[in-house]
Amino acid sequence: MSTALSLPPLRPRRLAVLLTVGAALFITSCSRETVRRPEADVGMSLSAPASEDQSYGFLPPVDNPVTAGENIYAQSSDEMACRLRLKRLGVVFSELPPINGGGSCRIDNPILVSGFAGGAIGFKPAAKLNCAVTEAFARWVKGDLVPATRFRYFSGVDTIYNAGGYSCRTMNHRRGAKMSEHSRGNAIDVTRIKLNNGKAVKVHKPGWFSFRERGLLNSVRADACDYFTTVLGPGYNRAHNDHFHFDLMHRRNGYRACR
Repeated sequence: MSTALSLPPLRPRRLAVLLTVGAALFITSCSRETVRRPEADVGMSLSAPASEDQSYGFLPPVDNPVTAGENIYAQSSDEMACRLRLKRLGVVFSELPPINGGGSCRIDNPILVSGFAGGAIGFKPAAKLNCAVTEAFARWVKGDLVPATRFRYFSGVDTIYNAGGYSCRTMNHRRGAKMSEHSRGNAIDVTRIKLNNGKAVKVHKPGWFSFRERGLLNSVRADACDYFTTVLGPGYNRAHNDHFHFDLMHRRNGYRACR
């Protein structure tokens, strides 16, 4: 005979009463002040929280090249690299649609140039040019023209006046002559240089006693031959008595015409 006490089984009604009493005691012991809550959301986050710009993980908006003023015309890698160099040189320019005047009168990727040195040097009137001749001109202005004016006139350059860039015409406007480099936007004509001190140096054949003026004009003409394949000016012929002509004409033998 077993000596262990056997408890009578709990009736369903009594079990329900005990569970109700226990639940009430648990709720009263866990007051609102004693419940510990996490200081931050500890849910499963698969991405970093949104930054202050409230991007919420979306891709940044794409700039509209039309409204942003960027180039929307097809370009080769060389043209794009050339424009990057222009920006580094401080050339002020804007993009133009392709120019096609018929025959060899065309510029596939023209630009409108209006200044140099970040706008400190004006270029008037704004000229339609190709990128290559613009880069050569910008390097000449920075490397030789400005140092030459500072040396002879103790002043920098304020404005460079030109007789235009692109022009669908023959050399010297002669009928039957070869097409000018201007027809490709590959040439620049300079007529006058205004200095910061107000002095205006006209491109012409100076008088015998115009020592500084003659020295400046002779210097810039000679120095330009390092940047261009053609440099023509006063004394070459009547057509160039009042301006310098700079271009990048391609010659098979690499010959440079500096006259």
